[in-house]
Amino acid sequence: DPAFACLATQLAAATAALVWTAQDVMETGKASVLGIATGSIAGLATVTPCAGFVGPLGAVMLGVAGGVVCRFFSLVVKERYGYDDSLDVFGVHGVGGFIGTCLLGIVAAPTFGGFNTETTMMTQTVIQCTAALVTAVYTAIASYACLMAAKALTGGDLRVNPQGLCLRV
Repeated sequence: DPAFACLATQLAAATAALVWTAQDVMETGKASVLGIATGSIAGLATVTPCAGFVGPLGAVMLGVAGGVVCRFFSLVVKERYGYDDSLDVFGVHGVGGFIGTCLLGIVAAPTFGGFNTETTMMTQTVIQCTAALVTAVYTAIASYACLMAAKALTGGDLRVNPQGLCLRV
């Protein structure tokens, strides 16, 4: 039902924004517009694989998961491992989409107001997690291949020369 998809999308985005903001306030003592916006996007990324299959409770559950886990990846994991993700694309979109895909088997179950009556919660969760893992591995391999092709085309250096950063073009 398209109305439930719209409702799920709104609820997940709003819930993730609230959860992200609550964590910001607990950690720093204040909310930020960037945190609210990023939290909302995390909720949208998390609910995207599920929107047509979940009810309101499932959407709120996805929003909570997206707000907590995406914030953790965007702030803690990125800092700890030092990977370059200035717009939190991996931490929000990648992680949120992965979580939403894996949680679909759970939140789409009628127990949580979802609309999946074709398979059991466990069966669908295994299907979803398998698909998410296969996609992640494929994406990692394809990205590495593209990186190596770019490296070969640019003469073996993937970083901008620090002197080149100072040039005015």
